[in-house]
Amino acid sequence: MTTITPDGTPDGTPTRGNCSPPRPSLRPGPVVPGTLTAVSHADQSPKAQHAAKGGAATYPGAPRPERVRPTPLADLAEQLGSPAPDAGHPGAADAAQPVMVTGITHDSRAVRPGDVYAALPGARLHGADFVAQAADLGAAAVLTDPSGAERAAATGLPVLVADNPRARMGALAVSIYGAPGEDLLQIGITGTSGKTTTAYLIEGGLRAAAAQSPGEVSLTGLIGTVETRIGDERIKSERTTPEATDLQALFAVMRERGVRAVAMEVSSHALVLGRVDGCVFDVAIFNNLSPEHMEFHSGMEDYFQAKAQLFTKARSRAGVVNLDDEYGKRLAEGESEVPVTTFSAEGHPDADWRASDVEVGTLGSTFTVHGPDGRTLRAASPIAGPFNVANALAAITSLVVAGVDPQTAADGVAAVPGVPGRLERIDAGQPYLAVVDYAHKTDAVESVLRALRKVTDGKLHAVLGCGGDRDPHKRAPMGAAMARLADTAVLTSDNPRGEDPLAILATMLAGAAEVPIHERGTVLVEEERAAAIAAAVARAEPGDTVIVAGKGHEQGQDIAGVVRPFDDRQVLREAIEASLKSPQPNHQG
Repeated sequence: MTTITPDGTPDGTPTRGNCSPPRPSLRPGPVVPGTLTAVSHADQSPKAQHAAKGGAATYPGAPRPERVRPTPLADLAEQLGSPAPDAGHPGAADAAQPVMVTGITHDSRAVRPGDVYAALPGARLHGADFVAQAADLGAAAVLTDPSGAERAAATGLPVLVADNPRARMGALAVSIYGAPGEDLLQIGITGTSGKTTTAYLIEGGLRAAAAQSPGEVSLTGLIGTVETRIGDERIKSERTTPEATDLQALFAVMRERGVRAVAMEVSSHALVLGRVDGCVFDVAIFNNLSPEHMEFHSGMEDYFQAKAQLFTKARSRAGVVNLDDEYGKRLAEGESEVPVTTFSAEGHPDADWRASDVEVGTLGSTFTVHGPDGRTLRAASPIAGPFNVANALAAITSLVVAGVDPQTAADGVAAVPGVPGRLERIDAGQPYLAVVDYAHKTDAVESVLRALRKVTDGKLHAVLGCGGDRDPHKRAPMGAAMARLADTAVLTSDNPRGEDPLAILATMLAGAAEVPIHERGTVLVEEERAAAIAAAVARAEPGDTVIVAGKGHEQGQDIAGVVRPFDDRQVLREAIEASLKSPQPNHQG
């Protein structure tokens, strides 16, 4: 395989082809500053409906850049290949003035003065049902489909009509915000498991590389399941990959604040639904593929083809793929449209980058990295588990492809203090290991339980539930994995949503019952999640491990459509503290 960099050949020589002008790189060299200028959103209209009394205007939704050069609506219409809408604006002092656009959103509640409101068709409601709200908040125009055009026109706003407006709003956002992604080095991660961890590890490597740029303030960005980071600012995420309108706005904010490189998770939903339209990733990473989201995809091949979209010329410039995964092999063997660099945590001799001498510990792992030029270096995963060796190696490989020195990349990855909700250790002074993990798929549950078994001297006590209104086919296998691999398997509720929690538990229990009695541990059923966590803690003795899996970083529990505060990390800590204050007799089975 050939290792390439986004800005050149293997030795760093610049190339052109389809990639001119030169792309951002972490190799030393001049930095092209952003070019956005012009007006602040807060000054564009007296209709700042969300303004706080006596303070600056505040708005819901994703952050927006402070300065945006207005774009004529006629230019956007030309981009869509549709006739220019009427130029007049209701209530304008001069109706002949052309309409100027300074933003775009798909959420009527987040409209700011000067926005295009993208009124999209939905499963139950149409965005055109909310055009009056958008108009009242200062929308400059509406983008919608033919079925929403009449309702949109009733507001008096100019209307852009497209057969599939969702597929067009990403490109429009790129135009409105001045192609902000072109000034960022973008690294995108896809796969079933490990996207979040890999993104954090990459961001750690990017920070290490930025710290080695003397005299230059260079920030990094992160976009993913847990949060969005713009430098040191953190914003809670609503989904793994933001909608295209929000994503391009985030890129514009990052560019405006001095961010040069961003690591982000790319879900299969994002690829299918166009959330990353307008993005061309400098490096695209494929970690692995196992059954997940089967309520959205028609099967594993459909799921893979969705992920494979990231490895087309329209979506990326270089690929990094896991040669230990059967679907990764398919990309490496010709199903990727872009050149790929391979990695193997299992030490596959054909991989460009591979690991050996892996030493797994309770808090992390160390290993040797072998590169394609015969170079070797010691590296570390700051999170336990063999699968996190793969995530760390993926991060190191992608950073090298992006232009980072291999040792700098490895040091930056090793220095990451942890990832929220990913084998996150809870230490309240107890004489056993207690962790919270996001594992909520059969393969992930099996991997994390096996990993913890290797570093546990005593017994393993696990708590797990399955989410409602999601793929029901994984519930029995997950119950079976718990029964087979844990000494104590406490089956409980996750986010039951609109389903009966007991019905979900019945399916999990049926899976556990299929495990032969001599192969399974003690199986407990406790619907109330806090009580389930307390039950696992009550059985823990010195040298044991307690793991609460399934929700990880999440801070709420959805029961019958009502989300109540619930954080596994806090509840586990409180259960441990309570047990230490008034020890209960253990009930080891």
